[in-house]
Amino acid sequence: MTDITTLDFDLLTETSWEVCNKVGGIYTVLSTKAKTLQKYYKDKVIFIGPDVWTDEHPSPDFVESKTVLKKWREQLMLSQGVTVRVGRWDIPGKPIAILVGFQGMYASNNALFGRMWELYGVDSLHAYGDYGEAAAFSHAAALVIEDLARFHGINSGKRMIAHFDEWTTGMGLLYIKDVLPEMATIFTTHATCIGRSICGNGKPLYDNLTAYNGDQMARELNMEAKHSLEKAAATQADCFTTVSDVTARECEQLLGRKPDVVTPNGFEANFVPAKSKQAEAREKARECMLRVADILTGNKYPDNSFIIITSGRCEYRNKGLDLFLDSIAKLGDLDPARKILAFVMVPAWVKCPRQDLSNSLRLNTPWHHNNPVITHELNNPWEDAVLNRIHSIGFTNDKDSRVSVIYVPCYLNGADGIFDMTYYQLLPGADATVFASYYEPWGYTPLESVAFGVPTITTSLSGFGQWVLSTSENSFQAAGVKVEQRGDYDYDRVKDAIAIDLKQLIGATPKQMREICEAARLTAHRASWEFFIEFYNKAFAIALSNEQARFQI
Repeated sequence: MTDITTLDFDLLTETSWEVCNKVGGIYTVLSTKAKTLQKYYKDKVIFIGPDVWTDEHPSPDFVESKTVLKKWREQLMLSQGVTVRVGRWDIPGKPIAILVGFQGMYASNNALFGRMWELYGVDSLHAYGDYGEAAAFSHAAALVIEDLARFHGINSGKRMIAHFDEWTTGMGLLYIKDVLPEMATIFTTHATCIGRSICGNGKPLYDNLTAYNGDQMARELNMEAKHSLEKAAATQADCFTTVSDVTARECEQLLGRKPDVVTPNGFEANFVPAKSKQAEAREKARECMLRVADILTGNKYPDNSFIIITSGRCEYRNKGLDLFLDSIAKLGDLDPARKILAFVMVPAWVKCPRQDLSNSLRLNTPWHHNNPVITHELNNPWEDAVLNRIHSIGFTNDKDSRVSVIYVPCYLNGADGIFDMTYYQLLPGADATVFASYYEPWGYTPLESVAFGVPTITTSLSGFGQWVLSTSENSFQAAGVKVEQRGDYDYDRVKDAIAIDLKQLIGATPKQMREICEAARLTAHRASWEFFIEFYNKAFAIALSNEQARFQI
């Protein structure tokens, strides 16, 4: 156990759209960090998220309580139709959570936008999409935080911190800055709005980074409102953090403030099978994936087929899905010694499980189905970039193919209608994973992979990849990870390098693979919150120090 210097404060709130609301990677950050925060600051930490749930569709992660924060609730008076439900987040550590109903706040948005323009220059004029919803939620959350802070004695010198994640909570931070300057504030950007937009629009980000002006690019890409809000929150926070060195450089250039501290995303491997059950978990996962492949394609894949997985958000270029598919095609040209079966497990606009495949699985009747590269029906098959690329490369998944690619365009939640196993249940069956990211502020997917003892390939443009390069020798043998250098203009070189890396793994002896898998698990351990929480303690200290400096004469 590493030595941790804890801080003396009375209350820490952390606000995010993903508290008790699994949308993306931030949920993983918060839900895994909570256990360690609870260990050091038991129930001084309160997570605040949106109440977007109904009696018919309740949050699977929230357990309401009549006793938690009972005295506060008895005196609570919230205006403008804000509601709260108090309980605990049903995750390791069981932290206090408040779900905030914000429907009554939409009517206040225009007044809020005017105030934030006057105080901080936030330009909400060109707002669209989810901007209004984010403003209403974060404003409501800030009202709750203000009431909590006053109840717990902030006006009598108590030390308190309000932490806000992503631009979606920026209005809340700015409101606290305005009405409660005695409260220290932290703002974390996990990925800048404008950086993600630059990459998503096919523009080169890294080689040209110093030439970009964030405000100018926001106007060009119709991102003025979100960028303006994010920039104001970053500028006004007592402590500004981001999750990796690669994103810190992006923040400094595009938002105009260098982060005070980098807070890398730690990990808790509490969902990884115990060592005594890992062989069984691997066997069950491989049996499932091979069976789906057999019945979808009409082929019989050998038990020693080399299974490769990529997964994550459906961002075709940013997540390197294009590069993954091209690397798998290149691997086929290298005459691999084993049959290759590659899965693209990325949720898209899915309609339903394929009925023909579902029936064949139920009846256990292998058949070469029409379009044997995809497991579920899409609403937009002709517009789906992954499916189109699979067809344009020419993957046919016939019996003579050296490599086969299967697209799984759904959330693997255990009830998808084809695999009916979760992603974490299937992951142990892989021999390798590849996350060929172009834009990846951190990268939980490769970290999850090594936690399961599955070697992974990622790029130097991911925060996780940068961390591996800074802490370990760059090899499978040393870390269970291979980090390929990637830039704006070296696509073909990286494609070839990933294919060569995979061929190296395919050719490894059983003893070498056991050593590589153990190295992967050790890398995951080094990235646990046990070690990374110290960066958050540093952020807390900076925020409290800067808050106190405001009142010194």
